[in-house]
Amino acid sequence: MPENISILIVDDEESVRDSLYNWFIEDGYIVESAANAKEALLKVESRNFDIILADIKMPGMDGLEMHRRIKALNNNSIVIVMTAFSSVDTAVQALKDGAYDYITKPFDPDDLSHLIRNASKQIKLSVENEVLKNKISTLENIDDIIGRSDAMVKVLNEVESVSNSNSSVIITGESGTGKELIARAIHFNSPRKYFPLVSVHCGALSESLLESELFGHDKGAFTGAMFNRKGRFEMADGGTIFLDEIATISSKMQVELLRVLETKSFMRVGGNKEIKSDFRVICATNRELLKMVESGTFREDLYYRLNVVNIIIPPIRERVDDIPLLVDHFIKKYCDAMGRDLVMIETSALNRLKNFEFPGNVRELENLIERAIVIGNGKEIRLRDLPIEKSINYSSVESLDELEHKHIQDILEKYNWNITYAAKALNVNRVTLYNKIKKYNLKRTKKQ
Repeated sequence: MPENISILIVDDEESVRDSLYNWFIEDGYIVESAANAKEALLKVESRNFDIILADIKMPGMDGLEMHRRIKALNNNSIVIVMTAFSSVDTAVQALKDGAYDYITKPFDPDDLSHLIRNASKQIKLSVENEVLKNKISTLENIDDIIGRSDAMVKVLNEVESVSNSNSSVIITGESGTGKELIARAIHFNSPRKYFPLVSVHCGALSESLLESELFGHDKGAFTGAMFNRKGRFEMADGGTIFLDEIATISSKMQVELLRVLETKSFMRVGGNKEIKSDFRVICATNRELLKMVESGTFREDLYYRLNVVNIIIPPIRERVDDIPLLVDHFIKKYCDAMGRDLVMIETSALNRLKNFEFPGNVRELENLIERAIVIGNGKEIRLRDLPIEKSINYSSVESLDELEHKHIQDILEKYNWNITYAAKALNVNRVTLYNKIKKYNLKRTKKQ
């Protein structure tokens, strides 16, 4: 615990200063001392001390006044006051002025060591908290999202305007357009950024598993429920819950979700205790929910509860000007990850990418660049390094489901139906891919 913790001892009695100095040096602290408040203030102005151990009664300026002046310097040092038993009232006043604690003379060695250890723990927690805040503040800077086309500028403006509200958001876009990235940007640019962002991929879970995942369960709620388990709504208290593939949830789950959104309360599966949670909800879908409402497959009241703000992510074919920026970003990302010298991309290869329709959108582009860097031997990505097959004829595709069907089939054939590789290329987990294969009744079409 004492690693790099510095202590300043302020007392007019030399014997007290010396004994405390030797004491803390033996414990591994960095220690300095001062004989009076004036000397102590000069030291505080020249360097920062984590802990200041100060006597209340000293000639000239007393410990209370010294403490006030230290705080006036916006100093974050933890101040512990030392006092005789008869001056406890004065020590209490120091606590009211913001001192961390007090200890009476003569000292009990164990009590003083315990007090200093607790103060050191608080200092380390404060430092870790500050580091965490700085990391969080750089997680999803809107300016770092790749895209300068008019279509993406519109999206980024919407993200910026909605981030400071608590309104529900639906992010709509084709598979691979970066809906979760936008959800993260909204959360990490909002006042909720210091609380959790909890993601749930609804399409990867059956109804019963999704219910347990969202609401949690009590011990004994079902076979195998050996312990109480928090649900995602409970985990998201104070933060944001991101519900991906919201269009896939069942009618029963739609009813339960509506109630939770209206009351911000729920019960765990098998439980009887009402649990409150303050969360913001962001959803994502690659389907047109309004058409599902019109067809009766998605509840109208739930749709309007969720659809306070609708952000539509454009497919990459509508933001061709962003492709060179995205290519440069992915080249740097994967060269750094692989420890490779930065490679370039030849003009013919870049032009081929700009003329490709990308049914898998940004996710597919990223996969192509990663593969090209892995298999490429030179310092340039060439046209032959890009396994771009014939584009899908969009005029023959009547729905997003059909587009998804075709794209998943193509990726599966491309990776010889290796589920692990295909799932990675699609940026989904294996369960989601198996569910999609079952949903679209996909079969091998190539001879192996």
